[in-house]
Amino acid sequence: MTAIDPQHVSSTVVQVTNISKTFGIGGRALSILTDISFGVHQGEFVGIEGPSGSGKSTLLNIITGIDYPTTGEILVADHPIHNMSQDDLAAWRGLNVGIIFQFFQMLPALNLLQNVILPMDLAHRYSRAERKGRAEHLLERVGIADQMHKLPNMVSGGEQQRAAIARALANDPPLIVADEPTGNLDISTANQVFELFNDLVDQGKTMIMVTHNKELASRVPRVIEIAGGEIISESNHLNDDNRT
Repeated sequence: MTAIDPQHVSSTVVQVTNISKTFGIGGRALSILTDISFGVHQGEFVGIEGPSGSGKSTLLNIITGIDYPTTGEILVADHPIHNMSQDDLAAWRGLNVGIIFQFFQMLPALNLLQNVILPMDLAHRYSRAERKGRAEHLLERVGIADQMHKLPNMVSGGEQQRAAIARALANDPPLIVADEPTGNLDISTANQVFELFNDLVDQGKTMIMVTHNKELASRVPRVIEIAGGEIISESNHLNDDNRT
């Protein structure tokens, strides 16, 4: 699979074109997304903001290849994922997308270090000797190297989310997506996690964050607002004061 060259800042990592999603429920069609189009360039931090039920999580599932659009096209890291099989998508996703969830989704029987190594094992990325060292480095990078041998239930929610960020970075994907990543954290810890996202973007990663929190969204440089399955506004907060 092809990764995006971090030096080409103008590269488009995500291109969504006329995406719609409809579910059949009780013999009728329910429209979740309608004619969504936007692009995300390498090194951007983009927020997708909207109330519960607006379609933003469905959109994120389509961007990550977890779900297919009913109509439209989506390119991620130069791959037309709307045309890919589930088996191909699983292999592609392991190398090209790091996903951070609201409820961490750490495997409870594995310690934090093992949780971070696992994506590298599954994708056969790096040598066995390199995987452990890389996982240790990533846990140090997110500030919890001293907790790496603990099971998830032995550390705080904030520490689990930091480990989840390290896990998302394990295979060095060109795209990081986060679905309500601070929704299960207290305000102080949420702020720390958000600053980690800013640091990743400063280091060249591309980030898409879904949130229903308007205050948090206002701190993201670029925000796409969704309501009723449609894009209703887009704003750019280029002033660095919005990122503090």
